[in-house]
Amino acid sequence: MKTKVAIIGGSGLYDIEGLQNPKWVDVDSPWGAPSDAILTGELRGVDVAFLPRHGRGHVHSPSTVPYRANIDALKRLGCTDVISVSACGSFREHMAPGDFVIVSDFIDRTFAREKSFFGTGCVAHVSVAHPVCARLGDAVELAGRAAGVTIHRGGTYLAMEGPQFSSLAESKLYREVWGCDVIGMTNMPEAKLAREAELCYASVAMITDYDSWHPDHGSVDISDIIATLAANSVAAKSMVVDFAARLGQTREACPCGCDRALEFAIMTTPAARDPILLAKLDAVAGRVL
Repeated sequence: MKTKVAIIGGSGLYDIEGLQNPKWVDVDSPWGAPSDAILTGELRGVDVAFLPRHGRGHVHSPSTVPYRANIDALKRLGCTDVISVSACGSFREHMAPGDFVIVSDFIDRTFAREKSFFGTGCVAHVSVAHPVCARLGDAVELAGRAAGVTIHRGGTYLAMEGPQFSSLAESKLYREVWGCDVIGMTNMPEAKLAREAELCYASVAMITDYDSWHPDHGSVDISDIIATLAANSVAAKSMVVDFAARLGQTREACPCGCDRALEFAIMTTPAARDPILLAKLDAVAGRVL
């Protein structure tokens, strides 16, 4: 299979430099319009599709990002692997602003978003026990270190609804009781939907602040976040170029099974399946339907 890397850029990462044969393309999705057109091209010989999660100009809030349309559109373009880059706050002293974290797990506290492609008329249950792809994580770690980033391998990401930042009590709960490492607003349901679409997924959290738990930093200051984002984005752009090159132009079946997540997931019998929903699932689940 030919590799095609999808890069979902969050706050601070709105474009990719060094892309060869760049072209913005509009992708029609039965799940609505994606966040923006998708920038396609090549990085060191590897096909790439870049999607600004919030849209150019940052027009979508975390709650209004069209997550299903985004993942569906990337699948329709033939993407095989997804790297998500997003800003986050840190619950750990040693995970400092400017550092990157390769996320290993999630706690999903979002509540105002559609979280599945499946539902009445075609029910499916996929496992997200291990929601990120270790193979992609290995490539991200090497690429991050090559870019000179202080990068931490492993961390639990608390996905909150937003758009407000945490209260002090919430921040302490997530850190001290739940044992989370970073906090953000956009990796869920994105990671769940990528798994349903049988796309390998890795998340890189770019730390901008210490959230509100830190006694020496107090409440989150948006001006400080923006300044850190600007510095992070330079390193992130270098990292994703190297990441694509490390994956290479061809790929074998994922050893983690991400690309076979739907193998036994669909529960609804063929005779009872809703043809309207099936039509919408043509890209996401066409392999098994």
